Amino acid sequence: MLSSFKPSPFKVSRLAALLCLGAYASTPWAADEAQPRLGRVEVTGSRILAMTAESAAPLQVLGAADIAAAGVVNLQELLLKSPLMGAPLISRNNSNISTSSAGIATLDLRNLGVDRTLVLVNGRRHVAGMAGSSAVDLNTIPADFIERVELLTGGASAAYGSGAVAGVINIILKREFEGLLLDAQLGQSQHGDDAKQKFSASWGHKLAQGQGSLMLHGALTRQGAVYSRDRAATAKDQYSLVLDPGSSNPADLFRPGPWPSSYAPQGQFFGVDAAGQAQDFSFDAQGRQIPWSLNGPKNDGVGATSFNRADYRAIAVPVDRYLLAAKGDLALNTAHALFFEASWARSQAQSHIEPFALSSSDIYPASGWVPTVFEHEGQVLRNPLVPQNLQGDYAFTRRLSDIGARLVNARREGLRLLLGLRGELSPAWSYEAYAAHGQTREAQSSGGLIDVRKFRHALEAVPDASGRAICRDAEARTQGCVPLSLFGFNSISPAAAAYVAAPGRMDTRLTQQFAGFNLNGEPWQLPAGPLALALGGELRRESSDMAFDAVSQAGLNASNALPNTRGSFGVRELFAEARLPLLKSLPALQRLDALLAYRLSDYSTAGLNHSWNLGLDWAINPGLRARFSRAQSSRAPNIGELYQARMQNFPTVQDPCEGVRASDTTELAQRCKAAAGVQANMAAHGGVFSLTPLDLQSVSGYDSGNPLLQAELGRSSTLGLVLTPKALPWLRNAVFSADFFDIQIARAINNPGRQYALDQCYNGGSQAFCRFISRRAEASVAGSAGALSLIDLQPVNSGGQRVQGLDFAASLSEPLGAGRLSAGLSWTHLLRAWQQPTDTAERDSSLGELGNPVDKWTLNLGYAQGAWGLSGRASYIGASELDDQFQRSLPAFPRWAFRVPAKLYVDLQARHRWGRAELYLGLDNAFATQAPPVIAGLPGSVDGSETAAGSYDPIGRRYYLGLRYSL
Repeated sequence: MLSSFKPSPFKVSRLAALLCLGAYASTPWAADEAQPRLGRVEVTGSRILAMTAESAAPLQVLGAADIAAAGVVNLQELLLKSPLMGAPLISRNNSNISTSSAGIATLDLRNLGVDRTLVLVNGRRHVAGMAGSSAVDLNTIPADFIERVELLTGGASAAYGSGAVAGVINIILKREFEGLLLDAQLGQSQHGDDAKQKFSASWGHKLAQGQGSLMLHGALTRQGAVYSRDRAATAKDQYSLVLDPGSSNPADLFRPGPWPSSYAPQGQFFGVDAAGQAQDFSFDAQGRQIPWSLNGPKNDGVGATSFNRADYRAIAVPVDRYLLAAKGDLALNTAHALFFEASWARSQAQSHIEPFALSSSDIYPASGWVPTVFEHEGQVLRNPLVPQNLQGDYAFTRRLSDIGARLVNARREGLRLLLGLRGELSPAWSYEAYAAHGQTREAQSSGGLIDVRKFRHALEAVPDASGRAICRDAEARTQGCVPLSLFGFNSISPAAAAYVAAPGRMDTRLTQQFAGFNLNGEPWQLPAGPLALALGGELRRESSDMAFDAVSQAGLNASNALPNTRGSFGVRELFAEARLPLLKSLPALQRLDALLAYRLSDYSTAGLNHSWNLGLDWAINPGLRARFSRAQSSRAPNIGELYQARMQNFPTVQDPCEGVRASDTTELAQRCKAAAGVQANMAAHGGVFSLTPLDLQSVSGYDSGNPLLQAELGRSSTLGLVLTPKALPWLRNAVFSADFFDIQIARAINNPGRQYALDQCYNGGSQAFCRFISRRAEASVAGSAGALSLIDLQPVNSGGQRVQGLDFAASLSEPLGAGRLSAGLSWTHLLRAWQQPTDTAERDSSLGELGNPVDKWTLNLGYAQGAWGLSGRASYIGASELDDQFQRSLPAFPRWAFRVPAKLYVDLQARHRWGRAELYLGLDNAFATQAPPVIAGLPGSVDGSETAAGSYDPIGRRYYLGLRYSL
């Protein structure tokens, strides 16, 4: 007969904890459920079916009850609490300015990168959610349909293939469910935003007198926006006082100074009048010309004429999700059964940023100046829309508020279908064969951009016979050209705005197709027990296609040039795995097992790759176990890393040459003065290389793929002890574990980073990086002479990457009074973390830096008595520092000036049952812990949130109320 496994969600978690997996507290209100019946199960990290959940590598487990106790609508929200997780590449809180991934939810084990974290569903791959990447979007996985989540850190490529260099997150869907469960929830932040709505329904039924089962799930979730203007700390454009205007006080590093944009809705204009006098002016609300004044000093009689971008930016993007899932099986006879999995998900997200900042150099890139007179039908005519005090050509900067804010609406759909056959070939052998198809599509529309060609036609206006302004170009007039005035608030007419507007479009499609088989058996009995084997293979093909509208592709919307990217790869794989019982029933050795695994992968892009794993599981006595694993993993480059076309970006960097004097003779000064335009800049600023806010905001560069990339190679080691002191009555349900881990990556596929390239070119003397850097040879309206203009970036197989540390875990579940107390602690202490951007570069330590603190821990506490249950989770993020490369740019500052303080977040939930109904009330960030200020200009800052929003909570205290009802 087919073996069965019918545990309750809580008991799976509790059993796993007692077998050394304990990282989280078991949820107390599930403590009275019946003892489950165990069969053979596949544990994450191994393809071998085993009677227990023991593992040679550290494994952490969250059950369905843990998910319910967190009240989350997206699994990412809970998993980010784990100290195993690094800051996510993409989440609701850090993706508002992303061009193609707003609202996606990704995970990053050990801070080693999302593409090194392999997310599985029921032990099999899931289609990616980001074009060009292997990162899975957790928006596509329904949280209420999950039985448990298993987290394995360290190399697991021998078991699952490429991408498991940092580890595996295996999401196990509910195996069996009978009846109907409804769950509804409402919530919001204490500020009245971040509205949360959720409704889900799960239904399960036995088929054919118990010979099959069918489960269906549907969910609707909505998470509202949070805007920068609605928080005091983010309501105004700001910049670190040390960086602008340049305070020398170390205490000012994290203090904000005003940093409004010089691109204002009424415009700033430059030129000369009839007398040859220089003109630099703007307009007030009444349309009168006034002098330009960025911050509005009190004695100028004008007031600020600049623009506050924070009025438009979002801290968290709104995300709506619609999910359907189905799962079932049907026995064909006593030895074979069909099974299937199906899911469909749609998510909608909207990012929101300020209207576009346009300059005359965007329209006239050759000169940066706009003509005022034109030859038209044999006459020389002046543009009647240009003020009389501008004679000859003029230049401008202007915020296009008349066109509207830049909104990006993204609709994503994910589909996954899997069909398989499993059964028993003999009493000693079982099998599983499966085939799957996955697809993710995204349709993204954007507004607030313009077509620079149409804008130029609209600017080149001349008077007709009646003196009315018309577009000079006759063909443009036949295509609907409407003359455009830039001078003053709302000066662009609705008709002109409609003519120059260029709505953007992006369409992506990712597909994943795979088929595989797995044989599992115990062919021989050895003296210490049966030899267990798993053999199998898999064929897989992945493709990614990202296409933009024609205007965006050409970069003719005055924004990033966004070329189409397309690519695919195929892979053929074979694997073998064996669990060897070596010894048993000896002094100080109850049992010793070895795990051996090997996988051969043949990629159409990266060629042959080898992965292997060696593990030892040593039961010293019934209460003490030791475990060891050593693995080699590989990761083939993904489609984006290989084939990404040149895509424009606008980074924030610190120029090493800023402040260098013409009289300086250091190597840095000599390298700076040799660069284009730097000495002209010094001559214009009293012998000091100086930059303006416009220079800092105008740095651009192109990101592109590298088809010469090779697969990267990971080596991981773990060594640990697990203590289950059952002999002590007051600790009979406790488990303690301590594990050392070491993950090292060779030939790591990394982007060295633009700041690193700058520092190496000018401070490190590496000319290899200077070739990616361009400066402006002459001053223009786009920026000062010598200012950085382009810094290009391309992935390389770098020197490597490494993370090393200690994991400690403890869990306890004991009766207390009339109820039961549960507690669990998970703590990670880092010993080493570094990245080597190139083979010859020094190792760049990230230990203790922002997003990678030395210490992180999570403590879970719960108490249940009768119908009542209480739970709390405390999540600690240790103190950290700003990036050491940035610290070197301020050598006079003491180290304490760069310190980011530790933060503690507390989440609470209470619940009560009435028969079939359960009411629950939750409070996230209960004590309204504020995120540390990481202000614009500092490394790690996220625009709009003024903090490292991937690591800290930028929203504040949040409430939710929910009701579950079962039938």
